[in-house]
Amino acid sequence: MTYSNNLNFCCLLLPFLATFQALVAGEPKVPCFFIFGDSLVDNGNNINRNTTAKVNYLPYGIDFPAGPTGRFNNGRNIADIIAELLGFDKYIAPFANATTQDILRGVNYGSGGCGILDQTGQLFGDVINFNEQLSNHEVVISRMAELLGSESVAKGHLSKCIYSVGMGNNDYLANYLPQYHSATTPQTPQQFASLLIAQYSKQLRRLYDDGARKVAVFALGELGCIPQQLAAYGASNGSSCVETSNNVVQRFNENLKILIHDLNSNLADAEFVYTKDTSSDESYGNISNLIEPCCEVSAVDGQCVAGGAACSNRDAYMFWDSFHPTEAANLISAKIAYSYMSPLFADSLAIW
Repeated sequence: MTYSNNLNFCCLLLPFLATFQALVAGEPKVPCFFIFGDSLVDNGNNINRNTTAKVNYLPYGIDFPAGPTGRFNNGRNIADIIAELLGFDKYIAPFANATTQDILRGVNYGSGGCGILDQTGQLFGDVINFNEQLSNHEVVISRMAELLGSESVAKGHLSKCIYSVGMGNNDYLANYLPQYHSATTPQTPQQFASLLIAQYSKQLRRLYDDGARKVAVFALGELGCIPQQLAAYGASNGSSCVETSNNVVQRFNENLKILIHDLNSNLADAEFVYTKDTSSDESYGNISNLIEPCCEVSAVDGQCVAGGAACSNRDAYMFWDSFHPTEAANLISAKIAYSYMSPLFADSLAIW
């Protein structure tokens, strides 16, 4: 549920050229796109669930054509923009209301408040953690097998698809970063990272066993830079972020790189790609406010107050609420992530 302050615009020409190619060809670069994650990608799966982690009210969606849809910002989220860059002419449907025809082009399983650990989302109520998202995907695979005639044909189709997985933000924000070494989570940063990675390894292998071959696995952003962390702990000396929080999260990212290498080395035909939506460059385009939320936020949960005020110059803000980026920030992060994902579709154009 975060976005790093560290962004750049380097190497962004390639995504635009690739998108232009796809538009000319009239087909997306891959036949389908499956999305797993938290509130950074949720596009409506939480709306009808008993959870506080849902945002089907204004000012959320104020800049989205359909209005409030369950997306946790003012407009498109990062998954929407990556789908556009891949050449899809419609956003990937949420699992909650995906139709039979939708599933052949992909499904968005994202759920605000979820995590790698099953217990992570319990703080927010009935959210869909990663294990349940994987179970939902297996339901979709069964439906797809019926449509295409067999499970083997379905898995052949799935092997050509791109999968996006972004988990772990809430595991830290709900379980670890509030007090670092709390009574309920006494592990050291390395021990907690290892706990998460051990579970994540099982889950990503399950995804592979279900037919995934091209998987973009997102690193965690700098959680110490989000407004919630800054309000709770204050910025570190000489920094605009809570660097102790950033250092804790970096342990996870270091372990994630090792996990991805291990998966690629030991799983036949696997192509897992370590993906980031940030860079070390300090370029933000027109974004000038890197700290404050754009909307009026609740002191209870950091979400926008229902019907509350929102800033008028939304393109100048990094953060929409206390946790989530604005659409303007998502545009930057999606292009950076897309460049990291490019090995997954570089050889796919006009093949499938």
